Amino acid sequence: MPEEIPILSHKHYTCPTLFEPSALIREARRQKSLVSCDVPAICVLDPDGDLSRHLQASGAKRNEGWACYHSEMYDLELESTTIGVIGCAVGASYAVLVAEQLFVSGCELLISVTSSGQLVEVSDPPYFILIDKALRDEGTSYHYLPSSAYAFRPSVLDALADSILAKAGHVIRGGTWTTDAPYRETAEAIAHAKSLNLLAVEMEAAALYAFAQARGKNVICFAHVTNRMAVIENDFEKGDNAGNTAMLHLLRIIDQEWKKSK
Repeated sequence: MPEEIPILSHKHYTCPTLFEPSALIREARRQKSLVSCDVPAICVLDPDGDLSRHLQASGAKRNEGWACYHSEMYDLELESTTIGVIGCAVGASYAVLVAEQLFVSGCELLISVTSSGQLVEVSDPPYFILIDKALRDEGTSYHYLPSSAYAFRPSVLDALADSILAKAGHVIRGGTWTTDAPYRETAEAIAHAKSLNLLAVEMEAAALYAFAQARGKNVICFAHVTNRMAVIENDFEKGDNAGNTAMLHLLRIIDQEWKKSK
């Protein structure tokens, strides 16, 4: 009898989970003596932490309503709204753990903007890819959806995506490869990803989109293409202010278009 593959076996996708994120938030609030209040309606995962560090250095307020054992949230105050920013949520499992907790804490739209390696040379880095689909070469998505090649951006956000592309400069649409193991991006694996016309490699999108589909949540992922996987020197440059100028411009557009869509 063939040996079962654990990541694909005994997942019971239609069954409710025993350990609910709301229970963790409840206990964290109790232990930390935090007030029970919602986080901002729009939240951002900032895996590299550049925006989060920029906010801290600028004296931004730490969000006192965010009850998480593993992360801190800082409030980004825009002209007409507050966006919650969580830095350094790197990798599929951590990103989805935080996403689960955000959506039971008042989040309505989650944006992930993750530094990514270029696969197809569509432009010189840095630039953004609005991710339509992500190759599921990580482990977390298989706990949320049955096996398939890709996880897709929620279709309910198609109009929002079209508006962002129309108004944001240096943003393209395309697919990415999500991996758990960046230091196993071999020449052969990269060639395969290119053959699928995947534009960049990152570590979170497939899992976040699988979570979004399984839970019916609004998640939109961007790959910030900043590097060619260090095969050349002077790589990983994000642009002005460690990429935060472009990041803030993108978030302002998303905020404006999200309000129009509601």
